[in-house]
Amino acid sequence: MSWDVLLMRFPEDAVSVDDLSDDDPPPPIGPAAEVLHRIRTAFPETNLSDPTWGILEDREDGWSMELGIGSEDPVQSIMLHIRGGGDPVTPLRRMARLLDCRALDCSDGEFFSDEGGGESWEEFQAYRDQVIGRTGD
Repeated sequence: MSWDVLLMRFPEDAVSVDDLSDDDPPPPIGPAAEVLHRIRTAFPETNLSDPTWGILEDREDGWSMELGIGSEDPVQSIMLHIRGGGDPVTPLRRMARLLDCRALDCSDGEFFSDEGGGESWEEFQAYRDQVIGRTGD
């Protein structure tokens, strides 16, 4: 089970997915080589041996982030599948800024603010723990 967040160049005035139109798709993130270079430079620990599906982990903090980049060139979007604990929200926000994207929380259809998103991660963890029967003991 993962917490899924979509990175795209969504319009700045959109507050939620309800504000998006099929008639005006967001521009691409950029050429695949440039997108991969930016990720490698900013997050050198990212495993991009498969350039369509990267893995970024912070074993100390206890989270992992799979990057569904896809094979399209230019890259249209990146789907992040986040698991574990700790604080993946800070690097997620950093990656969004790096790629000039906005982050959309797929669980509630809302965009992250510069400060927000942490509460959604906490809600996901509580739900996940309830589903798998883990308690806070």
